[in-house]
Amino acid sequence: MKCLVAVIGPTAVGKSQLAVQLAKDFNGEIVNADSRQVYRYMDIGTAKPGRDEQSLVPHHLIDIINPDEPFSLAIYQKLAGEAIEDIQQRHKLPLLVGGSGLYVWSIIEGWRIPQVPPDAEFRNRLETKVKEEGGYALYQELEKVDPVAATKIMPTNLRRIIRALEIYQATGQPVSQLWQKQALLCPVLIIGVTMPRDDLYCRIDYRVEEMIKQGLVDEVKGLMAKGYKLNIPSMSGIGYRQIGMFLQGKLDLPAAIQQMKYETHRFARRQYAWFHLNDARIHWFDVCDDVQEKVNNPVKAFLAELEDKPN
Repeated sequence: MKCLVAVIGPTAVGKSQLAVQLAKDFNGEIVNADSRQVYRYMDIGTAKPGRDEQSLVPHHLIDIINPDEPFSLAIYQKLAGEAIEDIQQRHKLPLLVGGSGLYVWSIIEGWRIPQVPPDAEFRNRLETKVKEEGGYALYQELEKVDPVAATKIMPTNLRRIIRALEIYQATGQPVSQLWQKQALLCPVLIIGVTMPRDDLYCRIDYRVEEMIKQGLVDEVKGLMAKGYKLNIPSMSGIGYRQIGMFLQGKLDLPAAIQQMKYETHRFARRQYAWFHLNDARIHWFDVCDDVQEKVNNPVKAFLAELEDKPN
């Protein structure tokens, strides 16, 4: 029977390593659900799985577009759906892996995404407001018209804030109400990976330091040299924005690193707004325990139960 296993949780918690081992153990392939790993040339700052990990099991939806190419939730949903179906047709187990709540739930819950075309005039108006009043002014506007969406979108993610306001302006309804759901047409097992908050923050801080050692500054320099400007959506992500400001002389490197850590802590807290620890659909595991062995058991039971069911 066709099915799907999702591995979700906050950034830096260890989802990728766990998913690779699950894919090896259960004849699976990984479908990326990280909104930044879709971009080419952005490896270090997105904590993209390395070549070694990608060589162990097939990965889908990584390095599929250039940093300046448009990408949306609707495009992701279509491509991920096609990848999952292809994996299932080849009698393998698709593993949806990532921490981008919009991406994960759009697949698992089968969202019908509002088909509102871009409004260039409206977007220009909002972008002018950002220049005059700062990005937080737009976020406050979103909080007024759609407080639910505001809890799910980072205040620094201007692209998604503008899109949410654009949909509200076009339809008169909050985008969070338009995220209509139609159940995925196959059984799903959701594995959540977590750890104590203080330990997670320490792991995030260590990862940021490692990104700098691995050459994040040179990666951002290289992107800028290719002509990718710091104001495009992909370059506004955590890490790229701060290092870009350092390269422009607006921050010194220690301050840029500290901002990266702070913003990543904040991002992790928002991920928990998408993935609630009390969500009965999610089987949560603490990575401080023997997580690999403990996760294997529910996956085995899930697959065994499907095998026992009539087609």
